[in-house]
Amino acid sequence: MSAVTTHAESDATRLQQERQETVEKLERLNSELRSLAEPSADEGDTDAYEREKMLALVHSLRRKLESLDHALEMAQKGTYGICESCGDRIDRARLEILPQATLCLDCQRAFERRNKRGRWS
Repeated sequence: MSAVTTHAESDATRLQQERQETVEKLERLNSELRSLAEPSADEGDTDAYEREKMLALVHSLRRKLESLDHALEMAQKGTYGICESCGDRIDRARLEILPQATLCLDCQRAFERRNKRGRWS
């Protein structure tokens, strides 16, 4: 078995594990959200802050899940680890930290600069 095949299998396994952990976190948060009391009209609703915080986490985990699914599709196509913007290899250390990364660090920075600029225009 070649090193490339071994890396691809290990990447797909790691992505699947990360996806499963994300799904489990999402399920736990959704369960916790359901267990919170229904929002009240009282301004002193103490659960409101917790509910908003949990909703933000749920949103973030859903985005992560979408990114992981996209990365898994790339792994199936054999393009995982290749930047979708410039076509260069994504640094292995970056993929270790952020397995769902689809852009190399330079392209990610450029993307964030463009988005930041667009918000203030």
